[in-house]
Amino acid sequence: MEVESSNNGGHSSFSSLRVYLNSLSATPSRLSRRAVSVSTSSDEMSRVRAVSGEHMRRTLRWYDLIGLGIGGMVGAGVFVTSGRASHLNAGPSVVISYAIAGLCALLSAFCYTEFAVHLPVAGGAFSYIRITFGEFPAFFTGANLITDYVMSNAAISRSFTAYLGTAFGISTSKWRFLVSGLPKGFNEIDPAAAIVILAITVIICCSTRESSKVNLIMTAFHIAFIFFVIVMGFLKGDSKNLSSPANPELPSGFFPFGAAGVFNGAATVYLSYIGYDAVSTMAEEVKDPVKDIPIGVTGSVAIVTVLYCLMAVSMSMLLPYDLIDVEAPFSAAFRGSNGLEWVTKVVGIGASFGILTSLLVAMLGQARYMCVIGRSRVVPAWFAKIHPKTSTPVNASIVLGIITAALSLFTSLDVLLNLVSIGTLFVFYMVANALIFRRYVPVGPTKPWPTFSFLALFSISSLVFTLVWNFAPQGKPKAFMLGATAVVAIAIVLIFHCVVPQARNPELWGVPFMPWTPCVSIFLNIFLLGSLDGSSYVRFGFFSALIVLVYLFYGVHASTDAEANGSYGVEDGQVLMKELTEV
Repeated sequence: MEVESSNNGGHSSFSSLRVYLNSLSATPSRLSRRAVSVSTSSDEMSRVRAVSGEHMRRTLRWYDLIGLGIGGMVGAGVFVTSGRASHLNAGPSVVISYAIAGLCALLSAFCYTEFAVHLPVAGGAFSYIRITFGEFPAFFTGANLITDYVMSNAAISRSFTAYLGTAFGISTSKWRFLVSGLPKGFNEIDPAAAIVILAITVIICCSTRESSKVNLIMTAFHIAFIFFVIVMGFLKGDSKNLSSPANPELPSGFFPFGAAGVFNGAATVYLSYIGYDAVSTMAEEVKDPVKDIPIGVTGSVAIVTVLYCLMAVSMSMLLPYDLIDVEAPFSAAFRGSNGLEWVTKVVGIGASFGILTSLLVAMLGQARYMCVIGRSRVVPAWFAKIHPKTSTPVNASIVLGIITAALSLFTSLDVLLNLVSIGTLFVFYMVANALIFRRYVPVGPTKPWPTFSFLALFSISSLVFTLVWNFAPQGKPKAFMLGATAVVAIAIVLIFHCVVPQARNPELWGVPFMPWTPCVSIFLNIFLLGSLDGSSYVRFGFFSALIVLVYLFYGVHASTDAEANGSYGVEDGQVLMKELTEV
């Protein structure tokens, strides 16, 4: 405890090399106290929020949130992921992939909404996990989500280049140039993508309200364009393309790759729905959270799911799935249809607008996540500062904008997308678990193990179902194992529902059909995680290891300093730790 006392009175664990080395020696004790120490809603709304200095202005209404949600999702959706999911995974049944991913997103959106209504701060999933599972799980989740945002924005900006080239009749290869000394996937330099990211970074630093107005204008034009694409696809497309590839040697039918292809496609296109999560990070800037957030978050997900499905059908009717372009699917689809070459330029312009709105919303969201993680002191509090004139987290916006621009400059689309999907699914899985824990575990000395055990058993049964689905050979034994696992999972939920009473009944807005709604979300997230390839997990493991190292060598010591200096207390956070050590 010598190190702890040395940090009182405003001293930092990083004041000198000697002090830092002493702090490292205290890492185990600090981990035992800080890692699962939970915050409280009142702390997040007051003391933690005060770290930013200036407050964000409450200027947004439900229609702003719907506009931000649609703008954040549609541009990244069909214009980036649909071609890859259709060509490589699902074929024409990509429309079912979008419907499955949309259902999964809607269930997750319900979970986000309940948290956001009761805790209207900019932290999103980070804050929700922090008040339930503690500091380290929150940091791990939040850091993963920031990584997802940065990766997805880099990927989307490179797709912007492809569509912009289509609009001007310029090949994508002329916008980019190869560097022979770099490895494949990182050797195609795209200056235009980096410039776009930097330009949007400047916009989001100015004003959230003005950014919302810009988004609403661009989204209105974009929606009109989307309806144009849907109508043209249904009028000029051919229904035989929904079942027949151009190459007769390839699998045919509406489900050419079977159910596995549909779910692989759903995992790929799930990136399309990351925008609603960005909307939840705007909760601190919403005028009436109780009314505006449920309408804004769930409404935007429902509207976007319908639009995605209609556009996926339109694309699939225009071209056989094996001819759909992976990077710019709609441009290629119209270019491949007789007499519709002129539409490719319209598509290029419209898709460029959609991608810009998606980037705008996502970059707003990633900056607010970093801002709130800065408030918790597990990263430098410098990131939490709100500019007094613009009321925006300028420091976080600039740093993440530069990192995103650097990635977009040289990293290819396929390297980025699967990593984004796995991180997003993991975060949404954590939020659903956190909601159940918060509803069923009361504040106080009550032991949380019945709820912890339920969450573990249900996740294990969902994982077993996923493994059987992906690896067991076809036949009756597989069908029996799937059925038995499903029955076990349902029985686990039924027993928990009957035996463990809810500790909290939300006063303002609550997820319906507890605990079934978040349980279905948990199952779908695990199932879609099982559809991703092994290399995605290797990359996820690498970034996760980096996150753990950052916490061990910086985060836990910085938050311990904040605790010792009285920036926030841990009395409320001792409850969970005490219960865990008593059992």
